[in-house]
Amino acid sequence: MLFVCSRNAGRSQFAAALLAHRAQGHVTVSSAGTHPAAAVESVVAQVLTEAGVPSAEAAFPKPLTDEVVQAADIVNTMGCGDACPVVPGRRYLDWPVADPEGAPIAVVRTIRDAIDAHISELLDSLPSTAC
Repeated sequence: MLFVCSRNAGRSQFAAALLAHRAQGHVTVSSAGTHPAAAVESVVAQVLTEAGVPSAEAAFPKPLTDEVVQAADIVNTMGCGDACPVVPGRRYLDWPVADPEGAPIAVVRTIRDAIDAHISELLDSLPSTAC
């Protein structure tokens, strides 16, 4: 599963951390950005920690490449628009979730919870042998 947003500093990092935490190693998770930021937003790590999700201190924004997309079975876009490459044979999802950049912490918590709800739906849709 590949999560993609423009900066790979907020939404896609949230989704990757939440799915990795909830799938407990049963799903390979990665994230990338069309225009990666210099670092993951500190408020993202903070609200993940509040929810009991290890925010992977080693997490960092990564560039979106054709190779990263080709390695994923499912590509989930989260605000990167037409900049996300389409590779035949991949399942694509798009979650319209607000960008946490510059948002107050209460809004960032709401974004985390919205992404977590999408993660629940995603896990329910995967074959039972995967999770």
